[in-house]
Amino acid sequence: MFTGIIEEVGRLKSLNGGRIEIACTEILSDMKIGDSISTNGICLTVVDFGADYFAADVMPETLRRTSLADKNFNLERALKVGDRLGGHIVSGHIDGVGKVLSIRPEGNALLIDVAAEGSLLKQIASKGSVALDGISLTVVDAGAESFSVSIIPHTREVTNFKFKRVGSLVNIETDILAKYVDRLINFKVSPVIDENFLKTHGF
Repeated sequence: MFTGIIEEVGRLKSLNGGRIEIACTEILSDMKIGDSISTNGICLTVVDFGADYFAADVMPETLRRTSLADKNFNLERALKVGDRLGGHIVSGHIDGVGKVLSIRPEGNALLIDVAAEGSLLKQIASKGSVALDGISLTVVDAGAESFSVSIIPHTREVTNFKFKRVGSLVNIETDILAKYVDRLINFKVSPVIDENFLKTHGF
């Protein structure tokens, strides 16, 4: 589990088949094999590391469901029990990919509009939480085809959002509570399927 508070922006060192290597420094201090690292919001397992990088294996499902097109990656180590939860609960399980539609100044902040599929948008609510590339953000507004977030200068400076442009892709993780509510409301139990299940499994 993560909080969505980014510790460091790493750079892509290599991506060969199912192995990614990311150059970094800050998060290496207590790293060990098997650690979970949020990498642009994707929970990856450390399989190797050195003085200035870590490596992780990336399975086909991850490549299908996320974007690893960036050269700059938001990095966060897993939450320790007892740490302050500065953002919100982020699992590192990406739900889909969105595209930046616009970036415009609003006072001291930047207002960013992101297009996303309807299956994601129904789990995103105004003033709710969303993680973009692993960053814990508050939703400003949510519409039928897109949603918006606002970021302060500090967030832009310490994350890969300083490199984002119109057309950039972002990994989206919706709020975990929204996923379960959506499942509870929309899941239809078929008595026939349940009856077949009971017979098949000897109940």
